[in-house]
Amino acid sequence: MTIEIIKNQISKSALSDIAKNQFGDFVKAAVDVEKEIMAIGGELHADCEAVLLEEGSRQENVWGINLYVEKGENEWIEFNSMINVRPSRGNKSRGVEDEGVREKIRGVVKKIVSA
Repeated sequence: MTIEIIKNQISKSALSDIAKNQFGDFVKAAVDVEKEIMAIGGELHADCEAVLLEEGSRQENVWGINLYVEKGENEWIEFNSMINVRPSRGNKSRGVEDEGVREKIRGVVKKIVSA
């Protein structure tokens, strides 16, 4: 699976095509909330995270999500990834516990993914 860093925009239909070739109804992604970019297309969130880290992202700014391309705007982002487990930073689950960070992630996804 090819991992692609999305810096500008990608259409939801392009994400849908990627999803069909991977997991069927969703795409795994890692989002850098500081650089406002995301990597998509990995088998694991850690694969996407690794590509962002190679490009200069800082791990504390990278979060794993799933994008369910057929769901509505308020429910298509799932905050669930092993890369999100960071007990030393107060995030003890696979989810993103800080609402402020979740809002940043939503903002990046909204900026990058077009209808």
